[in-house]
Amino acid sequence: MKTALITGATAGIGESFARLLARNGYNLILVARDLDRLNQRKIELRELHPQIKIELLKADLTVASDLNMVSARAEKGIDLLINNAGFGINKTFTKSEFVQEQELLDLLVKAPMQLTHSALPAMLNQGSGAIINVSSIASWIAGGTYSAAKSYLTVFSESLHSEVKDSGIKVLSLCPGFTRTEFHQRGRMRMNGLPNFLWLSADQVSKIAWRDLQRGRVISVPGWQYKIISSIVRFGPRPLVRKIGMNIKMKQRQRKDK
Repeated sequence: MKTALITGATAGIGESFARLLARNGYNLILVARDLDRLNQRKIELRELHPQIKIELLKADLTVASDLNMVSARAEKGIDLLINNAGFGINKTFTKSEFVQEQELLDLLVKAPMQLTHSALPAMLNQGSGAIINVSSIASWIAGGTYSAAKSYLTVFSESLHSEVKDSGIKVLSLCPGFTRTEFHQRGRMRMNGLPNFLWLSADQVSKIAWRDLQRGRVISVPGWQYKIISSIVRFGPRPLVRKIGMNIKMKQRQRKDK
């Protein structure tokens, strides 16, 4: 049986991927900070799929020792790596705390890079494997350091795909738009004014990403609405793209504590 390692596996897109892969017979290595939620996900998955093995790794990937622990497990050999863990800072750069900015960079850039670097040797040795980096449509706009970090992840995925495409390894940059997860709640972002048609479900996103990975695509943009939007922000005039990015950032200002 194949084995998949998923970061940020207890909620949202990561949790959806865990269910999808369990249905496809993958053994799972689930990585997240909350051990109670990890155990709950394990119970739920084992009830439906008793034949699969599930490992739990409690880790905060912004902490070097935790990241090194997960990297060591990836080095032992996995068939699929899903770099999904992430968060956003709902403040402009001039008003944010540096420690938050460093944690964002560690989680969205350093962790995926290190885990990918750790997983690749075994994949190259066996001549097969796959990596899904959960980026964002934000990687093509100018929406703060979150966009900058996601831009790294998208370009990194494209570059790595070109490097390993003849080695039997698939690399996909998953670039969803607004998705109903815990992401915006945790960031305390005002999203209630967003039209319903712009919202995707986590299951939609994981299903489309899985299909695109099997087809050998490099970039996956789920949803017809985001295919249109991504074309505008990728190929439109940069002054317009910068304006869009800043408008989105300002509309998602952090709510004041009650």
